[in-house]
Amino acid sequence: MVSPEVRNKYRVAIGIECHVQLKTKSKLFSAADNDATEAAPNTLVNHIDFGLPGALPVVNTEAQQLASRAAFALGTTPQAFSKFDRKHYFYPDLPMGYQITQFDLPIVVGGSVAIDVDGEPKVVGITRAHLEADAGKSVHPAGKDYTLVDLNRSGTPLLEIVSEPDMHSPQEAKAYVRELYLLMKYAQVSDANLYYGNMRFDVNVSVSMTDALGTRTETKNLNSFRSVEKAAEYEINRQIELLEKGTAIAQETRGWDEAKQKTLSQRGKEEAHDYRYMPDPDLPPITLSADYIEKVRQEMPLMPSQWRERLAPYKLTQPQIETLLEAEVDNPNISYLSLIEDDLDNKDSVAGLVNMMINIEIPLRRDRNLPEASDDTRAKVYAEIAKLLQANQLSSTTAKSLLADLLASDKLPEDIMIFAEAKGYIQVSDTSEVTEFVRLTIEQNPKAAEQYKAGESKVLGFLVGQVMKSSKGKANPKLAEDIIKQELSS
Repeated sequence: MVSPEVRNKYRVAIGIECHVQLKTKSKLFSAADNDATEAAPNTLVNHIDFGLPGALPVVNTEAQQLASRAAFALGTTPQAFSKFDRKHYFYPDLPMGYQITQFDLPIVVGGSVAIDVDGEPKVVGITRAHLEADAGKSVHPAGKDYTLVDLNRSGTPLLEIVSEPDMHSPQEAKAYVRELYLLMKYAQVSDANLYYGNMRFDVNVSVSMTDALGTRTETKNLNSFRSVEKAAEYEINRQIELLEKGTAIAQETRGWDEAKQKTLSQRGKEEAHDYRYMPDPDLPPITLSADYIEKVRQEMPLMPSQWRERLAPYKLTQPQIETLLEAEVDNPNISYLSLIEDDLDNKDSVAGLVNMMINIEIPLRRDRNLPEASDDTRAKVYAEIAKLLQANQLSSTTAKSLLADLLASDKLPEDIMIFAEAKGYIQVSDTSEVTEFVRLTIEQNPKAAEQYKAGESKVLGFLVGQVMKSSKGKANPKLAEDIIKQELSS
């Protein structure tokens, strides 16, 4: 590990290339199914994916539309004119001997992604984003001396988003890929399932003692925010250690070993001229009219930055807002933001609603297989519990239990109040009944009572806790506190 003193001598530059799998029904240039997550090898392939002689590709216009949405998500506008090119290289999982991509005229040029690291805002520039067809997959069976090829992924539509080298720490790199993930999810461009490789990150790192960029390495095919951060951290330290020893950095492609938490050399890095790019003669350019671009713009949903602005005035912490933004896209059939939006006129109500979502529903849905419920049903549940809390008929503990029971139920009870009473969740607010619990607590805890009388006010919380314990959580804690003060001051 490089010491902070040595590290501070170097300027770190990180750029990231992200391959986003577009959520189309079919592939980029063929009618084969685009969802290969559970398919047997080589079952979602046709003559175009096999690269058979005479097979002519046809552009999937849905991919073109999703790429246009991505442009707006990245803070720019899709190009009115773009074209496809052939990128030549030879590998077993590339049957045509070239990849169809976009070289000098991509569908997205420019843009930016705003991130926040420890309260410090930063903007990462986007160089470009281009459409391309994915290659197949090489499979290396353990202990065997041969390689198998699965072409299910061949022809899958990708949007490769290339950032500027504007990131200068592993933390900034992690924040960038997380925000990019949210942007692609909210723009409905990709399922962005990291486990299935719907988003894959190539991390370019260089270090230098001057303002000029150093020799970079590219660590490929990372599929988690944490691995991006850790790979960048490892590469920074590795390169600085080499330079400190007087050893030059090799420009190369590296892989990430998750088990060992280190990068490994794979091959020398190719330059653009090595690929012998040429315009694809079988594909016409993509031309987008001004009306088409405007229609895409009008159809864009609210993006994460817009939701942050909307939620900023509502007594919410930044971690709460970020938790909501992530939970919103975790399950496409469960919405949190739409329920909040219906309640935005009441700041106090929004804060309470968000607290219940973050502390109860979101963790429950992550840990348990809860039945899905409509927004109307969940809105009713939240509204009823809010009423009971406001009327001091539920404590925070019993409110959590009640909400968990209602979310786990396949059918909402006709009367939530009766259901809560039957479960024993309704809080006792009868003064005489709570007074009995308080007197019993004082009798059983004479030392604590004397300490409170002597001015040790912190003991009050203990006494309230004992009242709640003896009442099995049913006593109104605020009423119990008031009665304890009254009993011990007389």
